[in-house]
Amino acid sequence: MPRGRLRIYLGAAPGVGKTFAMLSEGARRGVRGTDVVVGFVETHNRPKTAALVEDLEVVPRKLMDYRGATFSELDVDAVIARAPEVALVDELAHTNVPGSRNDKRWQDIEEILEAGIDVISTVNVQHLDSVNDVVEQITGVPQRETVPDEVVRRADQVELIDMTPEALRRRMAHGNIYAPEKVDAALGNYFRVGNLTALRELALLWLADKVDDQLDRYRADHDIRRTWEARERVVVALTGGPEGDTLVRRAARIADRSKGADLLAVHVTRSDGLTDSDPANLTRQRALVESLGGSYHQVAGTNVPDAVLDFARGVNATQLVLGASRRGRVAQLFSRGVGVTTTARSGPIDVHLVTHEEVNQGRRWKALRAAWGVPAKRRKAGFVLAVVLLPLLTIVLSHLRGQVTLASDILIFQAAVIGVALLGGLFPALFAAIAGSLLLNYYFTPPIYRFTVHDPEALFQLVVYVVVGVTVSTIVDMTARKSRQVSQAQTDSQILSTLAGDILRGDADGGRDYSALAAILERLRETYALECVTLLERDPDEPATPVTNRDPDSWIIVATAGGTPCTSPDDGESDILVDDTLALVLRGRALPASDRKVLEAFAAQAAVALRHQRLAEEAEQVRPLAAADKMRTALLNAVSHDLRTPLASAKAAVDSLRSPDVSWSEEDQDELVSTAAESLDRLDRLVANLLDMSRLQAGSLGITAQPVAAEDIVPRALADLEPLESADVETAIPEGLPEMVADPALLERVLVNLIANAVRYNPPEGPVLVTASSHADRLELRVIDRGPGIPHEDRDRVFEPFQRLGDRDNDTGVGLGLALSRGLTEAMGGSISIEETPGGGLTMVVDLPTHRREQAEPAKRAEPADPAASDPAASDSAELAEPNLADPVMLDRVAAWRDRIGHDHDRG
Repeated sequence: MPRGRLRIYLGAAPGVGKTFAMLSEGARRGVRGTDVVVGFVETHNRPKTAALVEDLEVVPRKLMDYRGATFSELDVDAVIARAPEVALVDELAHTNVPGSRNDKRWQDIEEILEAGIDVISTVNVQHLDSVNDVVEQITGVPQRETVPDEVVRRADQVELIDMTPEALRRRMAHGNIYAPEKVDAALGNYFRVGNLTALRELALLWLADKVDDQLDRYRADHDIRRTWEARERVVVALTGGPEGDTLVRRAARIADRSKGADLLAVHVTRSDGLTDSDPANLTRQRALVESLGGSYHQVAGTNVPDAVLDFARGVNATQLVLGASRRGRVAQLFSRGVGVTTTARSGPIDVHLVTHEEVNQGRRWKALRAAWGVPAKRRKAGFVLAVVLLPLLTIVLSHLRGQVTLASDILIFQAAVIGVALLGGLFPALFAAIAGSLLLNYYFTPPIYRFTVHDPEALFQLVVYVVVGVTVSTIVDMTARKSRQVSQAQTDSQILSTLAGDILRGDADGGRDYSALAAILERLRETYALECVTLLERDPDEPATPVTNRDPDSWIIVATAGGTPCTSPDDGESDILVDDTLALVLRGRALPASDRKVLEAFAAQAAVALRHQRLAEEAEQVRPLAAADKMRTALLNAVSHDLRTPLASAKAAVDSLRSPDVSWSEEDQDELVSTAAESLDRLDRLVANLLDMSRLQAGSLGITAQPVAAEDIVPRALADLEPLESADVETAIPEGLPEMVADPALLERVLVNLIANAVRYNPPEGPVLVTASSHADRLELRVIDRGPGIPHEDRDRVFEPFQRLGDRDNDTGVGLGLALSRGLTEAMGGSISIEETPGGGLTMVVDLPTHRREQAEPAKRAEPADPAASDPAASDSAELAEPNLADPVMLDRVAAWRDRIGHDHDRG
């Protein structure tokens, strides 16, 4: 059976009309004869939305019991059994009631789609995983229900339901979205114009990305390689030269002229791994591209124009920015260059050739150095070998004249040329080839001792000798240079790879703790056996001076590795200017020019590490402010309702008692006074929790630790509970447990919070059980319920302030109970952990240190009379105090509780 098709209406905010659009589409399809049913729709009591539902067939919902309340959910089996052509299912990101077959509604929809039924659904942009944190930053409201972006991206159709912020606020003010009593709060909080505008932009950008993905897939499926100018994309090609900064800025200006245009930078590396690009320049240019909002890419290829154009066509680029050729005029006569070749092959892609300071400067000196290829000592040795070897061969072969033919003489001289090429490189080999041809002509080609050749065949042999000698010398020299380049590249790669690993680990010396910046400097010092490596920064308080200023007073030491740090660029044998403000100074020995690229890469990475370090320091300074702001926002959101409710109840009761217009009976007066007292007690607990949490965070909570017995503290905690709560609690505290070291008042608060929380979630058919046991020098108090439990991934979150994970029916408290309990327990030297109750439910474990009298009073300790007491194994087992099952009362209570909760897990 073919899979059904999914259509999603995406909204920027609640109330834009997603559900109305979904129902309208269902009605239109129904009129055309399509079999349409409503699987699940929330009308939110909006009359126009409810009117559309009346004209459609509605599949009955599944009723589910949860925490003593009944909820209705999508009945997947009923929809599949009904087998319509189209099912309308609202709220894609909805979380199902615990106990449902699937956790999320989008998983229910997947089952319906697999059954071959088309589905139309709705979702708001704030529920998408990828933008969930951004929405929280914008609105200050966390979204608990989310849906993976991939689920929405896989949809066959996604349609944006859009509305201007002003129009949406008008709908809100007219009461078309929320009830009248909620309108003012909504308009002043979530539905502010700025929030709605930002959410609208998020929805538009997310949908634009999906459209881009669809376009890319369509072009790939249909093998379309020509550019479609649906959206401006500017690609800038970087060679690693100094002109790259100019090109990036020029490309960014071109992209800025088109609102929303993308900026992409690409660098082509040679497939053989050899490159003459400057890694320091590329690192700086990559940072520049990313700071301008672009992205950096690197591709491999042997033909630069083809690689650049393949990349540009692959990203559907509309414009390409290249630098004008740096090659000289003579070189351009032999090759058109990358810019001209790329322009000729670009097709519909516009190409911008940008001039820069390096234009026509050529690479003369660089090319000349590359042509020499070998160190000066070897070149000199090559010339010496040619000067010595060629005359010596001439003398030896002259004595063998008549025994050795001219062809043999030429081959022997050819071998000498190759030997000179291997030793001294190209130019000594060229000298040897030309000198050898003259010696062969003068001494061995008839007529001898004259620079003439009568025999055409001999002339041909000499010409071939010169051509072969030059060719072989060039190839041998090129191979030797490539081998050296490969060796150098491997060495550089290994150094840079080690550098990257050190940066990631922040560790450069046998496990010592280094920051990324310190790791870079230490690795550089060790790699090149330097005495000291120092990163200097120009003093910002000094007057603006050129970066080449060497005055020590103009520089500040940022970081150093090794001995005495350098105070200015003149203090070292080598220095590398990273940018206008930073310089890396090396002291210990002069490094060869061939290491310059790697040193510049170290310097560039040091600059990046310094910036990241400073950003991290700034973020660390801002983090307390952000945490305080987040706490303040959460406090206002939670307290605005939870403090107001008991205060309003108490005020209403007191106002009623003071009313002169009503004569209250004595029973009514008692009820009103009781209501006011309960509300004020509840308000007192909320305020006390808030004050205690603030003291914990400020570190000013006073702790009075003393021995406390579990059999004393648990009843006191139960006495502090509401009567209805304490009636649902049973205790099983064994005798003979050691005392805990804790603050009695604070421990009582902890137990009250935990037991009240367990009672709230425990099903009515079974009580909450409080037990205790000791292990070694720790005592554990367990509060056990049979409620729905908490998913493993959310167990740390429940201890955060103002959290109510999935608490649908709880409208009391500000979500501080568990957070405060953990804080108080840790302040007393203990801990709180969460375990699963066997057979289902949650167990909160309070772990505290014990106080042992035998340790406090060693003089009273006597020799054990029981032989088992002297046995270490028996002593260890005696350390574990379990409920006394020999006590009939204790045995009956534990057995009754176990029978009540069941033990299916034992039978399994």
